[in-house]
Amino acid sequence: MLSSLKNMFKVPDLRNKILFTLFVIALYRLGSNITVPGIDFAAVEELQKNAEKGGVLGFLNLFSGGALTQMAIFALGIMPYITSSIIMQLLAVVIPKIEQWQKQGAIGQKKITQWTRYMTVGLAVLQATGITYQFNNGLLQGSETATAAPLVRHFDVPHVALIVLTITAGTAVVMWMGELVTQRGIGNGMSVLIFANVVSRMPFQLGAVRSEGGNFIFALVLLMGVAMIVSIVFVEQGQRRIPVQFAKRVVGRRMYGGQSTYIPLKVNQAGVIPIIFASSVLYFPVLLSNVVPWQAAVDFTNDYLLAPDNFVYIAVYGLLIIFFTYFYTAITFNPAQQADIIRKQGGFIPGIRPGPPTERYLAQILNRITLPGSLFLAAIAILPQIALAVYGITSFPFGGTTILIAVGVALETMKQIDSQLMMRNYEGFLA
Repeated sequence: MLSSLKNMFKVPDLRNKILFTLFVIALYRLGSNITVPGIDFAAVEELQKNAEKGGVLGFLNLFSGGALTQMAIFALGIMPYITSSIIMQLLAVVIPKIEQWQKQGAIGQKKITQWTRYMTVGLAVLQATGITYQFNNGLLQGSETATAAPLVRHFDVPHVALIVLTITAGTAVVMWMGELVTQRGIGNGMSVLIFANVVSRMPFQLGAVRSEGGNFIFALVLLMGVAMIVSIVFVEQGQRRIPVQFAKRVVGRRMYGGQSTYIPLKVNQAGVIPIIFASSVLYFPVLLSNVVPWQAAVDFTNDYLLAPDNFVYIAVYGLLIIFFTYFYTAITFNPAQQADIIRKQGGFIPGIRPGPPTERYLAQILNRITLPGSLFLAAIAILPQIALAVYGITSFPFGGTTILIAVGVALETMKQIDSQLMMRNYEGFLA
């Protein structure tokens, strides 16, 4: 391990990429702690206390690294860009033009990226306006925990417009920083920034667990965290390799083909996206309860959907994760398209005829491995909540999601570092 760390900084190109990535992360964390102008700091402190209780507000605050409840310049973080990317992937299924762009290679990808940026700015304007209004009126926090003081000192059009413009500009800067890390740094820029956010909250969350539950509960949480890390690494590395054989063909005087390769299908094909989708769906009833004047809906939302230690919330959350795992996996991996690609390249799966039989075989395998993957995601997301709900601890509600993101991004980044080291005949971390 130590020799691999030394090797990372022996290679000038790799060293510059790592230092550049760390520099961008430092700038990002600085912007996440600078509050936008016109905000009342007493209301911000109250807002942060409410976020510590978990629920929807705590989840949104997790992905911003605490910047959301601080109403910082980077309050929205990278989430508008991720939401835009997901929307573009979903639109590709129903809009032929976007599907055509996906098949055009680098030129089509450039067009998709450009439209994703436009959509990110639009979503940032909407979300910045929404959170300014909601936080100023004590929404998203329940009727019993609403802030006593208004968040914005002067809630009028000029001041609100300045706040919205500042947060939107911060989102655009974060998007640019993420793309810079992808181009000039190490790892995927957007994932690295999310990693920085969720990891930055871990010391505070662990300290809160120790203060609430004592040293014994703190030790149990650490043991549970280690067990989760081991299981996440095991499942994230797990894949089903489907062998593919390419027939030999003669072109002129040369013979091509005859190779054998495989299609790697990961057990956790969807990553952390189903958790984000499930939390977003649980977020909609909270918004509707603030708009619809129906007291029964408001009471149900406050009692069950704003408390992550409630077993109704946990059950609905787990079922939504399983559903969205199948949904997102079906979007990202198309058995019919994959079978057509294999057929056009002159390949076949041993024992399976090309065409529709290959499509059915791939769909069957995908459904089989998606089930344990979805159950794994649901368990990682809700088991810490169940355990902490039993002990009455509310300050560490998203440990499973945090660890899943952190370990997943760390593994992908280490793979990139390994490839850079092995290209220069150095031993990598995962070798």
